Amino acid sequence: MRWSWKLGTIAGIGLYVHSTFVLILAWVAYIFYVQDGQLLSALVGIVFTLALFACVVLHEFGHALTARRFGYQTRDITLLPIGGVARLERMPEDPAQEFAVAIAGPLVNVAIAGVLAVLLLAAGIPFGPSTLIITQGNFVGQLMWVNLWLAVFNMVPAFPMDGGRVLRALLARRMPFTQATLVASSVGQGLAFVFGFLGLLINPFLILIAVFVYMAASEEAAVVQMRSVFTGISVDHAMLTHFHTLQVHDTLRRAVELLLSGSQHDFPVMDGNRQVGVLTRDALMRALRERGEDSWVGEAMQPGIEAIPLMTPLSIAVQRLQGMNAPLLVVEDEGRNPVGILTRDRIGEYVMIHSALGADHWKQSPALPRSTEQVV
Repeated sequence: MRWSWKLGTIAGIGLYVHSTFVLILAWVAYIFYVQDGQLLSALVGIVFTLALFACVVLHEFGHALTARRFGYQTRDITLLPIGGVARLERMPEDPAQEFAVAIAGPLVNVAIAGVLAVLLLAAGIPFGPSTLIITQGNFVGQLMWVNLWLAVFNMVPAFPMDGGRVLRALLARRMPFTQATLVASSVGQGLAFVFGFLGLLINPFLILIAVFVYMAASEEAAVVQMRSVFTGISVDHAMLTHFHTLQVHDTLRRAVELLLSGSQHDFPVMDGNRQVGVLTRDALMRALRERGEDSWVGEAMQPGIEAIPLMTPLSIAVQRLQGMNAPLLVVEDEGRNPVGILTRDRIGEYVMIHSALGADHWKQSPALPRSTEQVV
């Protein structure tokens, strides 16, 4: 994610914090400081926030490590002011596996709260609901209650909360995955209206949550419906085969010429016959400003672009494209020669054509008519 700083790598998963995270630290420090005007209080607020987000990290690793057990890798975990985001390569569609991955996070928070409760009991320290007052009470007691609140809030049956995925997993035991997603999304949208109404009566902050939940539920339904369109169709139907590539020792001047000569914005970069990266339009503009048009493409490219086999199911390719930072996938034939590229724009065009022609057309036609020319 852009504007994020890497904190390190744990269990092979990169841990990042978004730069906007400092805003919540500043806000919490201010809230604590205004209570008594003591800098020590502000420091306590910052420490409490960091402890809370450490619990959020454990929550996300609960998802990530459970997903790993089923063979699904996590690209990274990013801390945001609103919580944590674990970017899985893709969510499992098996109901039992999705249930396990989704429930793992809240269970981590329950386990943390249980450990803290035992410690408080052993020390004879009270931890009643009064410790929920964030600027007062016992530090450990506050952390225990907040973990319980995180577990409960995340189990609200609405996307993108874990409860929405738990609900879908339960529904998917009795109906197709796409239908289960639509039902779960509808429930989430209904709850969004409830949050919005309560926000008008109680706390305006709930209105923001309502908007966030409604948009997330709609997006999840759209993504799954789009994925269902791709069922049984391979990459060769949708890939772009008339495309330009660049060599690592080409100058940026050559990249500019290609950019201006057509509609392609991002270019696979080759080292001989081996693809080694991608040069995006944004990276090209940045390099032109910083280095000039006589610098090399290899100095400006994004390395590590992923390649997929020609007959990869389109649904899997779309999931990989959504989960990676690069704007395209390179499609290779059996000899590992690049024969096409798959971009987000190309997928959008494919979906529009699919909608116009209807599903029956794709069952009868093996592939879109297309050129097989690669321009180097």
